[in-house]
Amino acid sequence: MTLSESQTLLPLGDLSANSSPNMAERLDAAIDRKTVGAIIPAYLEEKHIADVVRRTLDQLEHVLVVDDGSTDATATNARNAGAEVIVHAQNAGKGETIKTGLRHWFERNLSYVVILDGDGQHLPEEVARFLTAAASSHAELLVGSRMRDVSSMPLVRRWVNRYMSNKISRVCGQPIPDTQCGFRMLHRNLIPELLKGGGRFDYETEMLILASRKGCRIESVPITTVYSDEVSSIHPVRDTIRFFKLMHRYERS
Repeated sequence: MTLSESQTLLPLGDLSANSSPNMAERLDAAIDRKTVGAIIPAYLEEKHIADVVRRTLDQLEHVLVVDDGSTDATATNARNAGAEVIVHAQNAGKGETIKTGLRHWFERNLSYVVILDGDGQHLPEEVARFLTAAASSHAELLVGSRMRDVSSMPLVRRWVNRYMSNKISRVCGQPIPDTQCGFRMLHRNLIPELLKGGGRFDYETEMLILASRKGCRIESVPITTVYSDEVSSIHPVRDTIRFFKLMHRYERS
């Protein structure tokens, strides 16, 4: 994935109507990048993972790839690109993959964790947006939002995203414009609570609910919408059923 591929790039200044580049740099500087670790959950991502790792290392010195039981060269390519790598013996699901990374950085006493996908859908260059937003808002959980410009988002995905985001926002008791975005940043204080969640794709939704019920304010960070040749690992029927079961459980509690 390179910046020349089809994407809708939001300028950094869109983070705040009153932000200037110098202000953004000062806010970013308030968070020491040496205290931030990246988690890149990956499954069968041998094509993209090395590029994502190298670009993330340009932003942060601590980069971990958690390979969820891939049968291709994902782990080898990630390691050769300079990442730390943990490999699951078998596929455990995205939720377990993220939690493996959270435990890893929590045990190493880093202050913040950034989570981004290994397929190139999230631009590592936009990690700075999360650092700036975290420094200025003091939020403990920040979630990327692609909803400021949905022109390149497929219509069905746009509709589903808005429906699910509205439903999840009601359960969380706060507005979250893009609950389906996996590009996130969180403070280590949240990690013990977030290790309670499930193991599959519905974990990313449950993370928002767990954080909200702990009293955490969730901040949204505008990011670029990127679609290339990534292949979704989501099973439409199975994971939709899991989502509604999860929502039903939390709506009743």
